[in-house]
Amino acid sequence: MDNSNLPHHISQQFDAELERLRSQVFAMGGLVEEQVKKAITALTEGDTALADEVTTGDIQVNAMEVDIDEECTHIIARRQPTASDLRLVIAVIKTITDLERMGDQAEKVARIGRELAEMERPRNGYIEIQSLGTHVQNMLRGALDAFVRMDAEAAVKIAKMDLQADHEYEAIIRQNMTFMMEDPRTIKRVLGATWAARALERIGDHAKNVCEYVIYLVKGKDVRHTTLEQLEKEATEG
Repeated sequence: MDNSNLPHHISQQFDAELERLRSQVFAMGGLVEEQVKKAITALTEGDTALADEVTTGDIQVNAMEVDIDEECTHIIARRQPTASDLRLVIAVIKTITDLERMGDQAEKVARIGRELAEMERPRNGYIEIQSLGTHVQNMLRGALDAFVRMDAEAAVKIAKMDLQADHEYEAIIRQNMTFMMEDPRTIKRVLGATWAARALERIGDHAKNVCEYVIYLVKGKDVRHTTLEQLEKEATEG
């Protein structure tokens, strides 16, 4: 893992602790990414066994959040970090919270997939869910990569991808409303697919949040609740 952007300290132990922290975040992110992938497959292919794996995996995601959070608390207590070091610890705490919530959303998709597996499948095999799912997986992977490399400009590019996720979700909503009006017998199944799409859209939102934490970490600027234009400006200045 590239650690060239990390500050170096007199205490090599402190350097090692910070690097381990980043590695733990990346490992947790990798698990969440796998959870999302499995959940989408479970829904689109009606694989209930895979859905059960996601439920089990969510327990591990939650445990990793607790472990990393405790490590952050210990570093703050022992090292009393300042400046960029403190920003790193804060960014880690915020990032793992969003990763845990992504894991929850993945578990929700898997749970819905388990229910939909008992119903008649649509002719398109939930292709719109697959498309949105692939997009948010790419967002998550890119956000994690930007975090590990501390790359603010890459974070902006990933954050902008949330617009497409929103557009795809809105298109799914419009399509599903049409399905329900044309054939009321599909309402239960279509509502399930709609809630699954909503969960995937939320994963995209959380990935965007991680990108904002990267900019905070690198630039020291809090860009939450700002426009994409302002976010890009803060990331590229200086």
